[in-house]
Amino acid sequence: MTTLALISDVHANLEALGTVLRAVKKEHVSGILFLGDIVGYGPDPDECIDLVQSVSSILVGGNHDWAAVGLTDSFSFNRYARHAIEWTAETLSDAHHAFLRTLPLKATVRDKNILLVHSSPIEPERWHYISSIHDAIGYFTGFRERICCVGHSHVPFIVERSSSGEIQGHGTYCKISKGSRYLINVGSVGQPRDGDPRAAYALMNDDEIKIKRVSYDIVITQKKMRKAGLPEYLIDRLAVGR
Repeated sequence: MTTLALISDVHANLEALGTVLRAVKKEHVSGILFLGDIVGYGPDPDECIDLVQSVSSILVGGNHDWAAVGLTDSFSFNRYARHAIEWTAETLSDAHHAFLRTLPLKATVRDKNILLVHSSPIEPERWHYISSIHDAIGYFTGFRERICCVGHSHVPFIVERSSSGEIQGHGTYCKISKGSRYLINVGSVGQPRDGDPRAAYALMNDDEIKIKRVSYDIVITQKKMRKAGLPEYLIDRLAVGR
């Protein structure tokens, strides 16, 4: 049975990304799927692009990836996020700038009947947030695949829609049932916002879906962010997972 790893919202946090990838390696996965936002907020955009690009078999772009290269407007970002994305745009190498411009909004894993999208399957270019089971209900009409995997909200959870239309939330673990469809928010590697500062990622095979957490050295990332002159608000929030 093959297992896939799903990661999202690295946000230029190299320490979190490296820790997650070391944990994933121990799982002997057959592939790593990336759901957007390699950059933004954090201090190591170029290094994280190189690493994500080298390990991921399929990648989609996120709003910070697109904003950093002018493909989407950052007007909806708060002032801290805008500061960070302006810093990122100035910091990126030409090659990485060009790479981010190639990232699509959606991708499919056809043999597994999976849709990958950063924000939502409906109007992905408008960057809607799916932050709760209630948010997820209306989006099942927006994809034909059996499973849709998203990130963007930095809050991990699993939602199942049975063949009869019943909706059930599963938190961080779910057995895959015949006839059901699933929407999975895999959470954030580099900036969780569910009150748990540990990096989040998901593992999935034909039988089950797991969202896992791993601790990383937050202090190192914070020191790098201060050295880069990134906002103190973004630095402090890493330690509390908000």
